[in-house]
Amino acid sequence: MELEVRHLKVIRAIDQEGSLTRAATSLGLAQSALSGQLKRIERALGGPLFERDRAGARPTPLGELVLSRARVLVPAMRQLQEDATRFAQGWQDTSRFRIGSSHGPLLGALVDRLASAHPEAMISTTTSWSTVELAEWLAEGRLDFVLTGVCGQATPPRGDQLVWRTVGRDPIFVMLAEDHPYADEERLELGKLANERWAKAPGDGCFRDCFAAACARAGFTPVSFFEADASACVQLVQLGRAVGLCRATFPPAPGVVTVPLVGTPVSWRHLLAHHPESAAAHTAPAVLAHARHVHAEAARRNPRYERWLADNKLFGTAG
Repeated sequence: MELEVRHLKVIRAIDQEGSLTRAATSLGLAQSALSGQLKRIERALGGPLFERDRAGARPTPLGELVLSRARVLVPAMRQLQEDATRFAQGWQDTSRFRIGSSHGPLLGALVDRLASAHPEAMISTTTSWSTVELAEWLAEGRLDFVLTGVCGQATPPRGDQLVWRTVGRDPIFVMLAEDHPYADEERLELGKLANERWAKAPGDGCFRDCFAAACARAGFTPVSFFEADASACVQLVQLGRAVGLCRATFPPAPGVVTVPLVGTPVSWRHLLAHHPESAAAHTAPAVLAHARHVHAEAARRNPRYERWLADNKLFGTAG
């Protein structure tokens, strides 16, 4: 048997997890299948790679040698694959825009502006709740741009490979039914909503933890969460079954009002990313300008947000 990159990945997984059981789970394999693979790899390399007992699996001297090479080769092979895919799928001009995005109201307006500026261009969109997944697709060359966001000052994924630019920074407002007792408040203390149920869209960032921390500072723990897509969250608010969380640029919806929170306990940064070595990189400044225009327009559509921005100069459209 010749040693392959997939075998090195198996060896690294066992070392990182510290046991065959956990490594099998992380690789999506049955433990028996992983054990069989390890035995074949060890026969090919001429000796045992791990000492195994009830405490787990620890590399032998031979295992340490193999791992030292695997730690270099596996990332290098992944980078080679990403570079090759990006090169093969790269564009030669501005005739194509492949945009990935998480949930949010800015994507449609950005597509509209790009279509107006480049009427002959092919524009495609891909959505995912996961910013990590979107960043991976961008790094692999499957996307040209990613329009997404992170909570507060959180660091976006793959910051060492991708170029992230801020489109705008929004406070998090609460969505209330228009007949909610606090719907007419100009600014609302978070603690007044201690007994409410909450609706929010899913995601893989730290937003929920940041919100939970803000609630703790306000003296309560959220009763419960409905996690659903944006339209379902709005409907739950309209029906009075929950109050929602939204960026201040969230478009107005019938029967719903958005209210700023006193002290702005949670915020959101809208981001646009591209790969600096992609063929699309030369259009990034123009796409960023379009995205910022879209953000500014969204802010202007919410009079309450416009009034709030007058007193909060650190928020709003970047640039």
